[in-house]
Amino acid sequence: MSTLPAASLFLCILFLLPRLDEVSAADHAAGRTIPTRGTCNNTCGTIPVMFPFGTGFGCGHPYFARYVKCNAGTLQFSTGIGIYTVSSIDYPTSTIVVVDPLMSTCSSMQNSGSFSLDRMSPLTLTGSNIFVLLGCSTTSPVFDPSEDLCDTGSGSRVCSGLYSCKGVNGIGLPQNAPTSTCCVYDSLMGIGSGYSLDLPKLQCSSYTSIYEFGDEGDPMKWKFGISLQYNDSYYTTTCKDCETSGGLCGFAGLDESFSCICRDGVNTTRNCFGHGYTWSGAWEPKIQTKTIIGVFLLLWTLLLV
Repeated sequence: MSTLPAASLFLCILFLLPRLDEVSAADHAAGRTIPTRGTCNNTCGTIPVMFPFGTGFGCGHPYFARYVKCNAGTLQFSTGIGIYTVSSIDYPTSTIVVVDPLMSTCSSMQNSGSFSLDRMSPLTLTGSNIFVLLGCSTTSPVFDPSEDLCDTGSGSRVCSGLYSCKGVNGIGLPQNAPTSTCCVYDSLMGIGSGYSLDLPKLQCSSYTSIYEFGDEGDPMKWKFGISLQYNDSYYTTTCKDCETSGGLCGFAGLDESFSCICRDGVNTTRNCFGHGYTWSGAWEPKIQTKTIIGVFLLLWTLLLV
């Protein structure tokens, strides 16, 4: 056995190994941290998720992360009074469609909860929504003739179509009931964010929203949901560079500063280019780890000789 004292071998190891704080400093200088497996994905269920949206905390833009997140494969939009399922996102037009699980449709009508958009929400109602109040009391304020809150023109055809649905039985009305308890609610036009549809206050049993009619004569083919618009000005050159390099745009830290999240979970302040760990399997700390292991094995062999 070698006469080299174990203590001397230990000092050799300390001398040969790179200091951890030096490795960390080098990483920060290169705009990266030691990789950890990330939780950001570019899909949630079958829906593609792109900036400014994200699938969880730290993903997408922090302003949107408070409202839209992925939960067990379902993309959800949250407000102060409810959680709604995101059924689609149209990125070219910057619109999303959300569905209230208690909202009525032609095939299924039920007593609904209220709907609201938070005043600070980055999403606003689009002009394509037709909100319809169903099963309203004859004393409902929406029928106040001095307020003119209901569309009595083309709106009457919408009410007739909905009341021809078999689902109307779900709110206690017979099929083809008189439309005197139905209101196509005009007051939604132009209100943007900060709106609350308070059904108890309006004395209505249910509501629905139609964002596209398709075959206008057949309410079974109408598209039910709430169409929302978002501002795409949050998409910056920095985020574009991150996505070009294969990363996902997110945020980190108490200040929620921009972070580019690479495929292996490495967070950078710029992009994912040059991260061999992700793209070619040669990220530097990985090589350093192999070197450290090699030094240990060499010195252990010398110790046993």
